[in-house]
Parts: sequence; structure tokens; C-alpha cells
Amino acid sequence: MKYIILQRILPLCFLLSFLFSCGSSKDKGVDESRVTQYVDPYIGTDGHGHVFLGANVPFGLIQLGPTNITEGWDWCSGYHYSDSTIFGFSHMHLSGTGIGDLCDILVMPVTGSVKMAKGTIDNPTSGMYSLFKRKNEYVRPGYYSVHLDRYNVDVELTATKRVGFHKYTFSQTDSAAIVFNLADKLNSDESIDCFISQENDSVISGYRYSSGWAKDQRVFFTALFSKPIREFQVYDSLNMQQGKSLKAKKVYGKVLFDKELGGDPLYVKVALSPVSIDNAKVNLLAELPGWNFEQTVNDADEAWNAELNKIQIETTDESVKRTFYTALYHTMIAPSVFCDVNGDYYGADQNMHKGEGFVNYTTFSLWDTYRAAHPLMTIIHPEKMSDIINTMLNIYRQQGKLPVWHLVGNETDCMVGNPAIPVVADAILKGYGGFDKELAYEAMKNSSMLDERGLKYLKEYGYIPYDKESPESLAKCLEYAIADWSLAQVAKQMEKDDDYNYFLKRSKAYRYYFDKETRFMRGLSSDGKYRTPFNPFSSAHFDDDYCEGNAWQYTWLVPHDVDGLVEVFGGKENFIQKLDSLFIIEGNLGKSASPDISGLIGQYAHGNEPSHHILYLYPYVGQYWKTAEKVRQVLSELYHDQPAGLSGNEDVGQMSAWYVLSSLGLYQVEPAGGKYILGSPVVGKAVIRVKDGNIFTILAKNNNKTNKYIQSVTLNGKPYDKYYIDFEDIICGGILQLEMGDTPSSVWPVDAVQR
Repeated sequence: MKYIILQRILPLCFLLSFLFSCGSSKDKGVDESRVTQYVDPYIGTDGHGHVFLGANVPFGLIQLGPTNITEGWDWCSGYHYSDSTIFGFSHMHLSGTGIGDLCDILVMPVTGSVKMAKGTIDNPTSGMYSLFKRKNEYVRPGYYSVHLDRYNVDVELTATKRVGFHKYTFSQTDSAAIVFNLADKLNSDESIDCFISQENDSVISGYRYSSGWAKDQRVFFTALFSKPIREFQVYDSLNMQQGKSLKAKKVYGKVLFDKELGGDPLYVKVALSPVSIDNAKVNLLAELPGWNFEQTVNDADEAWNAELNKIQIETTDESVKRTFYTALYHTMIAPSVFCDVNGDYYGADQNMHKGEGFVNYTTFSLWDTYRAAHPLMTIIHPEKMSDIINTMLNIYRQQGKLPVWHLVGNETDCMVGNPAIPVVADAILKGYGGFDKELAYEAMKNSSMLDERGLKYLKEYGYIPYDKESPESLAKCLEYAIADWSLAQVAKQMEKDDDYNYFLKRSKAYRYYFDKETRFMRGLSSDGKYRTPFNPFSSAHFDDDYCEGNAWQYTWLVPHDVDGLVEVFGGKENFIQKLDSLFIIEGNLGKSASPDISGLIGQYAHGNEPSHHILYLYPYVGQYWKTAEKVRQVLSELYHDQPAGLSGNEDVGQMSAWYVLSSLGLYQVEPAGGKYILGSPVVGKAVIRVKDGNIFTILAKNNNKTNKYIQSVTLNGKPYDKYYIDFEDIICGGILQLEMGDTPSSVWPVDAVQR
């Protein structure tokens, strides 16, 4: 475990000489501190955060980490802080989802005779799992280690984008073995066809086809060992078979070594490919040709440090620094690279494709991430935007629509709406290129005009009646309205006037659902009658008009037309009164409520995404200070630097992206176009690397826990009166200076005060 000690005494920082200034300042003024030291990957592994724990690099295909024996909702990532079991180290995991999947490819070091099975918790000899102690587990970006008590083995893991690198130190080397488990499942995932084969005295290869949340998963691998293989055994479920290769539904491969390993660690490199075993070998040679484990760990740390340094913050609160950089780290686990080094990839048509000049990605939790994670990406990852959009356009070409919730080449159709449309529209409206804009428009329009998932009734009625489409009819329609508004803005820019008028009209479908008597969004039948009985607190998971929410939360899901929402309320005063009530009203959600409705302040549910914009509605009606108060409350009460530090599912970076943007004092409410509402930053200074090497700096003067209210703003030294800042002003670089105070300002922002 020598490397653990070395990691803990890494220098806290190293400095590069930079200068920065306002205007078009370039990327030569940022302090390159080693911010990986502030990342705690345990944050979100307890409670209902569901985050991945293990070794990976930013946006890598590989998420190599421990997989607990336990299954269930809190084990969607394969790991939960409460658990002390490990039945293997899987190379792919999800992070923060509400459904579990993956478990590919799982490797377990063992000693002695063990049963080829996952096992059951009540009988340790029923399988190969081991217990571990938390004190013997350590993790940091790009590195994981643990001691397996059952086998007295020290495990260390690191990774490149497509290769997992294992280091095993056995205390009893007379019976050391490595098991490749292609059979056992994690939650919904079930193997359907597997293959493994020994190729020579140091290589085994194979594949695992499985079906789960993603119905047709295919992962190919090759494994290279630092010590010669003495014997290779193959098992079809529990029974050992003859030969050195096996194709079956459930396959285990057991690699045995010489009785004495010489006391040296055993190293294993496992490369993955979504295309073929041969491509896995190409990935291995390209990304990890050598055996220097420590250097690979350092390279992973460097990769994380480079990405995390895209935002450098200054704060006197160390817990804020840990929470911030861990949140930023979580936003970079996915989308994940889903192609080989030569560009080959597994497509949405379930065919293998040759490289087409872009990097293909997967794990698009778009119902969550279009709200904050993708708007954050447009600021700090401009180099990835064309690849992300090209991936989505290729998915459109291959499956006939833009992705909804795409996972390892499969459309899961999970959640509601057309959440890829705001992402594509946002990229276009923000001026990103490198993709076919006409194809992008076609993809958005055609995806909006299908007959599936309630769209048929939206076209027929102007809304989605609950007696025609159930459940979640209201939620589907409100999400479609958000996508339609985004598409309308692109149509306007491209001078497609008929489309602009059509989709703008459709984006106002929320008006059908608004009941002026109760002032709630309510389910509506095909004959125009509101659903009765009606209880605004009630929520029935996948069994009512809402999606993981209730009327209190869904009444505000109009981020694209806040002025229109104020109008249907009957004016600003009614709107404010109802919005104030949201944060103080208490009520019973019911026994069937979605567990995702969490992080409650009154009926505001920060643990689930439909609420995420609501705190930022107050500036639209001239009450900025309430946004400041409530944002600070959420940042301090619903996020912290402990394992249970998230109030809901991480949702593939969205929960953390909200924290990152809000900590900086920014949030994009409107789904596309880049209008970032100013909130209340918790950091005193943020230096952000943006497009074209520019530097955008946010300075919050006199900022502390009491001074939460913006008093005045300057942009590049000039007075700034708006309650928002445009994307164009951010990416040009410059300095946004906020003067903070302990009481609300009566004069800033001018455009909000006058509304």
C-alpha cells in the first residue's frame, strides 16, 4: 500500500505564472493548483446519491470500481456507503441514476477454492464475495484501493479512458487466482451471451452481451497479465468445462498462476471496446502500452486536475471547496466515451460502425442534464460540444429520433419529453459549430412530430389528455412545451417562420392545464375537464399525471415562458404569493409517492430535477433577494462534504452541476440560448476558462454567509443593471464584479426592480 502514502503527501499545489485581465483575456493567467486534493468521491455514496466510486478519468468509458453484493435502488451504481461487501471490480458503472445497470466486465482476485457465483449475504461460502473494512479503503480521482479480508489481498485500481489497470498484492500466493465474472448481474442487467478464451500464456479475451435497462448491451475485452498463466479454467455457471474457451449464457473464467508469485504484485490490464476484441487490443496498445502503475495513477490525476482547473475558486470555507470540486468532478463522469481510439463505435441501430470523424459518447440522462449539466458544459467544455451534438445527430440517423435517455447504444425511452432538443438548440443558439446545422434542425423537428409518447395527442388536441395518454400526461406535455420553445428559437434564427409560429404556439400548451381557481397545473381530459378528485400534495409514482412530482412542483415547470406563467396566474402579486407558499407549505405526498421527491423545503423538492429552476424565478417578478436567500439555503443545507452530502440522486451530473453554477452565482433558467440568472455566489472569486482560451472572472466583494445580497454589478468595469448575464458576455472573457451586502438592494437589478 506504499502508493497510498505517496498520494497523501502529494504537494498541495504547484504554480504557473499567469496574468489575466478583462475583455478578451487569454488562457495565460490561471493558477494551476492541484485541485484534485479537494475531491472526495465518497460524497454522494450514502443516502440516495447513487454515485459511482472507483477509478476513472474524465468522460472515460472505464469506471473501474467495487461492486457490492447487494442490489436495489440505493445500489444503482453498484456501491453504497453502508455496505461492506465486494464481489468484484466492474469496469463499467452508472453514476447517480435511479435505475441500475451495467456490471461489465467484473474481475475478482481470490485465493483457494471458491464457488463460481456471486453468493448470498447470509452464506459467505455461497460465492466469491469478500468483506472489507472502511478504514482499509481509499479513493481519490483516478485511484482506488481496498483490502479484501477474505483473501488477504491488497487491491489497487487506476484507469485510462478505455483501459482498467489492476494491481493485486497477495499475502498467500500459493493459490492466487483472478476470476473474470461475465455471468452475474447488477440489478436489472442479465447476461444473455458470453464468451471467454485464453489466447496465450498472458492474454485472455472475450465479450459479454447482456440485457437490462439497455436491452442490447455488448462489451468486448482483452486482458493482459504481468505474470504467466499457469492454468485457465472455464465455467458454465457452476460447472467447470473442458478446454480453454467457452461460449455460454453465464460464463466464468478463472486464471491461476504459479504457486509462488515471488512476492511481487500481479498486474492486469483490461481494455474494453464496444465493437470487437481486436479493437480492445488496439485500445490497450494505444492507451496503456507499459506497466508503470504509479505513472498511470499520476496521469489520471493530471487528467482530472486539468479538467477541474477549468474553474478555480477562492473561498475561506474548506468544506465549500471540497463540495465544489467534488461536484465538478461528478459532472465529468458522463457522458462517457463510447468508441475506440480509431473512432469505431456501436450505434443506436445495434450495428458496428467505422469511425466517422467524431468522438461518440453514451450515457445521456437528458431529462436531468439539459437543465444545468449541459449549460455548464457549454461554458467550460467548448471542445466537446461538436462531438456531443454529432453523437446525438448520429443517434437520430440510426433510430429515427434524437436520444431520450441513451445508454451504451440503446434507447431506453426513460423519462418524459424531448430533452435532447434543448441541448441541440442551446448549442446552435450559442454559436457552436462543427456539425450539420440543417441536419440538427431536421432532427429536432422530426423528433417533435412523431406520434409516440403522447405526441400524437399533443398534435391533435394542443395538449395531452390523461384519458388518452397515461400515466404522466401533464408532465409529458410540459416537457414537450420546453422542447418546442427551444426549437422555435432556432427556427426564428434560421428564418423558418411557419415552424417558428407553430412550435411557439405549441410551447404554450401549459396554459391548458392551468386551473385559475386553484392556481395549479392539473390533468385535463379530452373533453376539457380537470381530473377529480384533486390533491396538490399527492404523488403516485408512475401512476398519475405528473412525473416524480406533484402539482405544487409541476405548476412552475414553465422555464421558457415565465412572463406567460405570471400572466395566467393573474399578475405578479398572485404569482409571488403562490411561489412564496411553495417553500413553507406542508402536506402528505402519500404512500405511493416517488422516492425521488426529496430535499424538501416546504413542497420545493431539490432532490429532483423539475424543481431546479424554481429558485431563480423571483428576479423575473422584481424580487431578486428571495432568490439569493433560497439559493444560499439550498447550497448550505442540501449539499455538504459528507457521504450523504446530496439530497437526491446525482442524476449523471445534474445535481452537482446545479451546485457548481449556483456557487458561482449563475443559473440558466430558459432551456436554450444562454441567459444565466444571477443568484448569490458562495465563493469569493472564480476564474473560469471558457471558449477560445478566454478567462471569465467572477469577483464577489465582501462576500460571506451574511452578505448574500448583490448590491451592485460591474462588467469589465462598467455598471451592469441586468439580473442576468448572457452567454456571449461570459465566453468573451472579462470580469464580472459583484458587490455583496447584508440587506437587499433597492436599486439593483434595475430591469427587475422596474418589472
